[in-house]
Amino acid sequence: MNRTDRLYALVEELRAVAPGRRSARWLADRFAVSARTVERDLVALQEAGVPIWAEPGRTGGYTIDARATLGPLGLTVDEALAVAIGLGTLATSPFRDAALRAARKVTAVLAEDDARRTARLAGRVHLLESGERAPAPTGLARALTGGRVVRMTYRDAAGQESERTVEPLGYIGKGEDWYLVAWCRLREGVRAFRGDRVLAVTETGERAPARVVRVEELDIPHGVLRPVLPGSSPDS
Repeated sequence: MNRTDRLYALVEELRAVAPGRRSARWLADRFAVSARTVERDLVALQEAGVPIWAEPGRTGGYTIDARATLGPLGLTVDEALAVAIGLGTLATSPFRDAALRAARKVTAVLAEDDARRTARLAGRVHLLESGERAPAPTGLARALTGGRVVRMTYRDAAGQESERTVEPLGYIGKGEDWYLVAWCRLREGVRAFRGDRVLAVTETGERAPARVVRVEELDIPHGVLRPVLPGSSPDS
């Protein structure tokens, strides 16, 4: 469990037993981390304004106002709508499952009125697509985040199928197309694989070695490449 998921889970655990208490040791065992990690997480939640407090003593522990929800993002309706639209553009990408989970979390931390308004406004926004693209396998996203080598079956533009072992390096999105940028061991070089042409993916347990991507190595139709987060870079 990553830290963000753990913070949400800590709040929900404390809400479930409120006004009862949970000790740091109990929470540490529950989430398979150290008591010190739990204490740091709880301090971070307190600093974010979540009403958590500690009661000392042998029967003490941490408790929370049961009405509290975790809303560290503090999103306005405009911001929540922008996030929903952005996540919606990932419906055919390798990140679509994570995007759907993220959208549900955004809705969960909004006040009820804001959540309803956001949903109503989002219903007025549509994406115009060709409908011809098959979704890119979600296994490609897991391979990137896990830093693992993958084996895949790929069909090129000429319709020829081949088995590739690749080291995922990143992605480029262009309209409905999502290209996996990877080091191809068959071709011994950096290649861009269009997501809808990846027919099958098998993640291996092998960790991919660190490599540097140069844009000029990519055989891909593109205009100006822009990072999804301003100021970010592959090495950051």
